Order: sequence, then structure tokens, then C-alpha cells
Amino acid sequence: MSIADRIKAKRAEQERGVVDVAEWGEGGEPLRLFFTPICARDIENVQRKYKNFLSEPSMSAMVELIIRKAEDADGKSVFTLEDKTVLMGESVGTIAATFGAIFDATSAEDHVKN
Repeated sequence: MSIADRIKAKRAEQERGVVDVAEWGEGGEPLRLFFTPICARDIENVQRKYKNFLSEPSMSAMVELIIRKAEDADGKSVFTLEDKTVLMGESVGTIAATFGAIFDATSAEDHVKN
């Protein structure tokens, strides 16, 4: 097994993070979103559109990262870019808290160092 294959296998074993978003739930239960750790590909994709993403993340960039990372319990994406308009209408606090839970697993400083 090559080193790259071992890295890929370890990545597949990583635990997903979870964030409960009360504002998006129903029946008194929050919406539970799952996410995998942010990787270099995620940062590159968002930075193509938002050049200062790591130093000055805009709300639009935060929403795009949420769209990119949010999954259901089965690992399926829960949002598409078509949902961006709806998410941009949400409160700043809800977007910031959701983004923070996803992004907090690895800080911007760690991305810059690596």
C-alpha cells in the first residue's frame, strides 16, 4: 500500500463533526448537520471565488462553505448552490454559528501554516 493510499484510508476513518442548528429544525428538534474536516480542496474552491477568505471571510463565503460541507446522517449533501439565496436570508448569528462549528475544527491559522 502506498503512502497516498494509507492517507486516503485514514481520511475515510475520520469522525465527522456535528452541529445542531435550532433555527432550521422542526418539531422542537434542531436540524443536525454532519460535516467532514475542512481540507485543502475546500479552501482552494472557496478562495477561487473569495480571494481573502482566510483573512476576511464574507457572509457569502461562509454560506458557500456551509453548502459545501453540510451533510445528512447518511453523508449526502443537504444543500446545493441553488440554496445559497435562501441561506443568505438567514440571520447573521445562525450563519456565523454554523460556519464556526464547521470551521472551528481547524483554525484559519492552521491552514495558513500548512
